[in-house]
Amino acid sequence: MMTSRTDPGDIARRIVQRCDQLGMSERMLAHRAAMSPSYLRQLLQSGPEFDPPGLVRIAAVLGMAWPELLSGRRPDAPPGQDDADPRPLLLHLTEPQCWELLGTHGVGRIGLPGATAPVVLPVNYVVDARTIAYRTAPRGAAAPKDGAPVSFEVDHIDDHRSRGWSVLILGEAHHADTPDEEQRLSTLPGATPWAGGSRPLWVRVQPVGVTGRRIGTG
Repeated sequence: MMTSRTDPGDIARRIVQRCDQLGMSERMLAHRAAMSPSYLRQLLQSGPEFDPPGLVRIAAVLGMAWPELLSGRRPDAPPGQDDADPRPLLLHLTEPQCWELLGTHGVGRIGLPGATAPVVLPVNYVVDARTIAYRTAPRGAAAPKDGAPVSFEVDHIDDHRSRGWSVLILGEAHHADTPDEEQRLSTLPGATPWAGGSRPLWVRVQPVGVTGRRIGTG
């Protein structure tokens, strides 16, 4: 456990910020971490070398992973938390470049018409003959009506290098309606639903427009 380069002041600030988010007082934090308020203050002033187990208890009370407490970085944090590059370069991708980035399969987001607003849900997809296909439950949230207008988006972000790309497909959703088509789609790489359960309905997104962007440095 590397702690020698960690600034105690940075850790203390992260703990205070987290307590503010949770509406937790110093006394409440100390009580739940099984220490006195005075000991808590001493620990925060001294840094993680003073009492690593005590700091681990604090992290557990605050629902923070150990790396997040030490460095401010969550292992499962959403992308885009690092500062943007001072001189970003935005490039528009051609349709062949978009399909190359989509690959043969992966995880994307399907945008569906909703009762009061569009609904966006993550699904794992396969690419088949320049269309996107995914499996879902017939009455599930990701099951659009046959012929419904939909959007499909896939992206990749590299926070450390300030780079990324996104591909957006606009089109219509169509249900696979023959056993042969369903069987063939089921044999493609990445066809097994990540969400598990019974998801026999194949939805195919037939594109009417494919656009993409890449952002990086000049």
